[in-house]
Amino acid sequence: MRRLALVAAALVLAACAANPFNAGSVPVGATRQQVLERLGQPTRVVPIAGGERLQYSLQPLGRFAWMVDLDAAGRVTSVRQVMALREFNRIVPDQWTRADVEREFGPPALVDRVSSWNGPILTYRWQDLDGGWMFYYVYLDEAGVVRRAHQGMEFINTPDRGD
Repeated sequence: MRRLALVAAALVLAACAANPFNAGSVPVGATRQQVLERLGQPTRVVPIAGGERLQYSLQPLGRFAWMVDLDAAGRVTSVRQVMALREFNRIVPDQWTRADVEREFGPPALVDRVSSWNGPILTYRWQDLDGGWMFYYVYLDEAGVVRRAHQGMEFINTPDRGD
């Protein structure tokens, strides 16, 4: 019986680690105040057409970010977890800007520069459907326009096989 209780507690803790905000429990139609009471203060608040977006991000170390969209009356119209390939695939090179990326995904885990690219690179941490830890790189030019974007694997504690 004690073993079962420990397993149940571990599962609850794992679920909380994956979604500490419990954002998926916010119903469409809830008020802004109800969202704040349930989820706490957002990472950021950004304007969107017809309302505002409350961003709840676990970046830079976490792999999840939830966007809670509110209409002009302050009611929830949608809640979604955006650290997913289907969401990243919405990025349109040569059209989106840094502001577009950060409005849709929140603050990046890292903003970096490399000698082979003339502009900042936004890096987001996420987890693929198989549970693999991933990066998503968004390359911006000096004007802040997305020029390319792609996924890559995050290798943590990978054994050195000597290959």
